[in-house]
Amino acid sequence: MLTNIPNVKLGIIAVSRDCFIISLSERRRAAVVEACGKRGLEVYECKTTVENELDMLKAVGEVKAAGCNALVVFLGNFGPETPETLIAKNFSGPCMFVAAAEETGEDMIDGRGDAYCGMLNCSYNLGLRHLKGWIPEYPVGTADEVAGMIEEFVPIARTLIGLSGLKIISFGPRPQDFFACNAPIRGLYEIGVEIEENSELDLLVAYKAHENDPRIPEVCEDMAREMGEGRYYPEMSRRMAQFELTLLDWAAEHKGSREYVAFADKCWPAFPKAFGFEPCYVNSRLVSRGIPVSCEVDIYGALSEYIGMCVSGDTVTLLDINNSVPADLYEKEIKGKFDYSLTDTFMGFHCGNTPACKLCADRAIKYQLIQHRTLEPAGSEPDFTRGTLEADIAPSEITFYRLQCDSEGVLRSYIAEGEVLPVATRSFGGIGIFAIHEMGRFYRHVLIAKRYPHHGAVAFGHYGKALFEVMKMLGVKDVAYNQPKGLPYPDENPFA
Repeated sequence: MLTNIPNVKLGIIAVSRDCFIISLSERRRAAVVEACGKRGLEVYECKTTVENELDMLKAVGEVKAAGCNALVVFLGNFGPETPETLIAKNFSGPCMFVAAAEETGEDMIDGRGDAYCGMLNCSYNLGLRHLKGWIPEYPVGTADEVAGMIEEFVPIARTLIGLSGLKIISFGPRPQDFFACNAPIRGLYEIGVEIEENSELDLLVAYKAHENDPRIPEVCEDMAREMGEGRYYPEMSRRMAQFELTLLDWAAEHKGSREYVAFADKCWPAFPKAFGFEPCYVNSRLVSRGIPVSCEVDIYGALSEYIGMCVSGDTVTLLDINNSVPADLYEKEIKGKFDYSLTDTFMGFHCGNTPACKLCADRAIKYQLIQHRTLEPAGSEPDFTRGTLEADIAPSEITFYRLQCDSEGVLRSYIAEGEVLPVATRSFGGIGIFAIHEMGRFYRHVLIAKRYPHHGAVAFGHYGKALFEVMKMLGVKDVAYNQPKGLPYPDENPFA
């Protein structure tokens, strides 16, 4: 269960232009609420219909008193453009704007609401006031259609609420030669996210203070239940449990005025020697609860993970866009079985931070092979380089995405939907064979050309539509995706 993302409580306010029949807007509002109920959506129905500014103040006060943190502004008829847009100004949470379609050709006198026209004026007035409101792709519909639009708004609203209350806590500078994870924090402030940067020594001091924490045995038991007999190192459990409690306590004690927390931690090369283990498994446990712990002090990686959790309502992971799929493996296991070319495929990998629930059944806590080569004596048994959670990533639909602040301080993003194939990687770490149509071109003309870092966030399902809307609401101008063959990228050579 994710405990670090918001619960959305929706309210709906109907608006009515004073020269239209108010009961038309009210009747249509009630029908929308009923349609939402049939979809399992609980929506607080504000009984004040807004015709003027005083109505607006009363209605906003009503939904706030009801505990609503997201709002549907419903144009049941043409609507008053000033009061309806002031709702967004006076309400503290995300707002969507949607309009009623005409219902029947048998009642086009008193039953015509002209909300199709009113939405144009609403949008124009939002722009004049520099206010943001989410407007669906086609924002005019019947009660059931509007309920479907409201359903799409929920993950968008959850993400915007979450980001407005998020603090990212980092420990340590990035590892040597990992400038790719370095990015200006200006972009965080632009979208309302706070950051607290700390030293690795701060974390080590806090960790040592938890050495005899009475909660450690309980966490060890939980780890044993999660992994199963023979799939973990019992002698290391206390150390890892101690670290887990350290992070959880730090989050509780340092979130300050914020409600939600994500971590961006330095995990090598000094970490395993100083702490006595690799932190990957603990990181995987926290993200499974909704608290991202990104590797290599990747602040925007942690941010991206948090966005994906709010959008999907599920846990996520952070992976290196790591290595190509060998041609012989492709020929034997993929070609003719799946509709992908060799360059549509790649391997996503990280040492062991992916949640256990997203890995294949043979998952186990192991040791970090690369770190063992460099940090421990040649030929020795792994010691402090143990602590990675390893297995192939289970097959599923995925969305690979990232929000990044570039070296010029500009926020940009990419989103690509695909899948993890049910093909064994024959490798180590938390790893999977990913397939995204036109990945080769996307890799060259988005990831390389726009200088994205090697880390990408992974949501387990197709969430591109919602992620795209979130990025627009955050003001991200450049949202790239894997363009089909017939649509070249701006820098793509037409003669290639």
